[in-house]
Amino acid sequence: MQLNYLNFDYSEDTEGTATFEAMASVWPGQVAAVHAEIVAVLDWAHQAFPGLRGAPADGGQWDYDLHGVCEFTAPQQLRYDAATRQLSAQLESPGQPRHTVTLLLSTSAEFGAAFSQAFELE
Repeated sequence: MQLNYLNFDYSEDTEGTATFEAMASVWPGQVAAVHAEIVAVLDWAHQAFPGLRGAPADGGQWDYDLHGVCEFTAPQQLRYDAATRQLSAQLESPGQPRHTVTLLLSTSAEFGAAFSQAFELE
């Protein structure tokens, strides 16, 4: 399965635990697609390695950490008055929210290889 929003970076620690980390930051119109990709990844993990969720350091095959944040930004009009040597700032209306999610998978070598193949990360 190809992922369009989750772009995983890979790293490995000295004990052989593989880490796949992805972040996606999208506008409201893409949130459902990002959530669908997260569900696809976690569904695959639960089906491919059933009952084996747990930190690899503790004998598990895989575990995950998932976070999200919704941020609103508002432009700010800045004006400098040369006569008074003052800067003034006025907030404008906030724009669209930006939705950011991070998904981190800590995996065994076996899970990492299967995950890479299943999601075409190689």
